[in-house]
Amino acid sequence: MPPRPYTIRVPQDVIDDLRSRLARTRWPTAIPGSGWDYGADVLAIKELCDYWLDGYDWKRHERTLNRFPQFISRVDGVDIHYWHVKGETAGSFPLLLMHGWPGSILEFFAMIEPLTNPSKYGGKPEDSFDVVIPALPGFGFSGKPSQRGWGVTRIAAAFDSLMADELGYNWYGVQGGDWGGIIASKMASAHSEHVAGAHLNFMLGNPPDELTEQDREWLATRNAFQAQETGYSAVQGTKPMSVTVAQSDSPAGLAAWVVEKFRAWSDCGGDVESAFSRDVLLTNLMFYWVPNSIASAARIYHESQRDPGAFRYPKVETPTAFAVFPAEPWRTPRSWVEPRYNIQRWTEMPKGGHFAALEQPELLLKDVREFFRTIRP
Repeated sequence: MPPRPYTIRVPQDVIDDLRSRLARTRWPTAIPGSGWDYGADVLAIKELCDYWLDGYDWKRHERTLNRFPQFISRVDGVDIHYWHVKGETAGSFPLLLMHGWPGSILEFFAMIEPLTNPSKYGGKPEDSFDVVIPALPGFGFSGKPSQRGWGVTRIAAAFDSLMADELGYNWYGVQGGDWGGIIASKMASAHSEHVAGAHLNFMLGNPPDELTEQDREWLATRNAFQAQETGYSAVQGTKPMSVTVAQSDSPAGLAAWVVEKFRAWSDCGGDVESAFSRDVLLTNLMFYWVPNSIASAARIYHESQRDPGAFRYPKVETPTAFAVFPAEPWRTPRSWVEPRYNIQRWTEMPKGGHFAALEQPELLLKDVREFFRTIRP
């Protein structure tokens, strides 16, 4: 079945229901002055939800999102929703951009035109890409898998099928952060006959057997982060439905769970709205609220923990670039990563965090463009 054109259209009754739930939120009582110390800052989330109720205009954002051509392709029994935007020149290099949790395809929106139409933004026409930006299975407006087993390995195979079988791109690049980076790594390893190059802003690596003093410092920092900041992963990796019932019912609960991560993982100095506008935060939330996808998205943790090939695979021989953003919580030393990848480019960025495409699109764009100049036929 060929790709089916798609347009985001949210019925008014869904918006009315959202507003009704926001207006009737029963807020918990926080310890005075505790702020974000116990997780979400109740006062900050309430202010955001008040704006969601009275100031946020979804229809305006819906029109903006629909500026670029969207499609649905059924791959391995699941509908995949994606932007597919052709480059300004014939034979533009195909590039698959992949998001993670708790993000969405919105992360890459600001990069679409500079990637596909570089001459309009001071670039060269020969740098143009054919861009494909899919929502992960279970995320956003993609379909919700009804079977077990949709971990990294199966998603990587589905996305390779989307690019090669559905869209006819037998030679393409991949880029991603968070789960998108993990899936990109898996694709570069398992589907190297199609993946020409991988650009990542998220990577996983293990410390060497013999630790230097710097290695010990890195390990201590990572262990402290794991102990204090990864409870969400333990829950979603073991009992995701126990918490997503609440998030599916309460937009305020959804906002608390997601926005706390945007604050903790970004280069915002503790002020989340210094890195992301309220409209950006809420539009990203709408990709979870409107299609009721928070539960199906969270299951990627559960499924991938039970996927023996998710994080274990031979060294990635595909040419690989890493963009290292200073506020990335999972930042990993190059010496830990080199045994796993064929590193051709390593860029230490001056600013930015986990949500690189949203926080620093120009820096990420420049690095992607320069790396794939070395990969293009």
